[in-house]
Amino acid sequence: MTQPPPSHDPQLEPLTRMQVLVSMGVTAVILLLIAKAWLHFEPTKLMAIQLSPTDGLLGLGLGLAISLASAIVYQLWPDYRQSADIYLTMVLQPLYWPDLIWLGVLPGLSEELLFRGVMLPAIGLNWLGIAVSAASFGVMHLSGLQQWTYMLWATAIGLVLAIGAVLTGNLLVPIVAHGVTNLVSSAVWKFRQQRTPA
Repeated sequence: MTQPPPSHDPQLEPLTRMQVLVSMGVTAVILLLIAKAWLHFEPTKLMAIQLSPTDGLLGLGLGLAISLASAIVYQLWPDYRQSADIYLTMVLQPLYWPDLIWLGVLPGLSEELLFRGVMLPAIGLNWLGIAVSAASFGVMHLSGLQQWTYMLWATAIGLVLAIGAVLTGNLLVPIVAHGVTNLVSSAVWKFRQQRTPA
């Protein structure tokens, strides 16, 4: 989720709205193609997506809980706050409010399909599968070595999403949780930036 704050990382240049939207779309397609290729070459069973109101509400609650935990970590851990601000500024500042819906939907679907839908069952619905899928998810959020704290937090979120998937057996839970987390966290961040005097 993601123009240079005071402690600007020179390696992360500001993006335009079109660059962010195209990047989100291209990344989603690439992740979907990787998931499809994985299923083709390694016949593993894709984790089921069952449209269950109970699991949908569980995903919603999990997403809100992750968003709350993220806000607490943001306030208490200065290194994470700086890392998140650099990353989120790059991604979120050029976006318009309606664009945040895409930020929730595209990664929520494509990343969950690959990391929890395909990778997790292929490695195993156990602690090894949970750890590998979470670490891979975290590494994907590493945009530079200075952003290691953001990657660490993304890995922790990946653990929570994977555990939710394993416990329910329903990919709907992490998809909804991921979408809600992205939407709520990005909306809160964008709202804060608009209220902060220049």
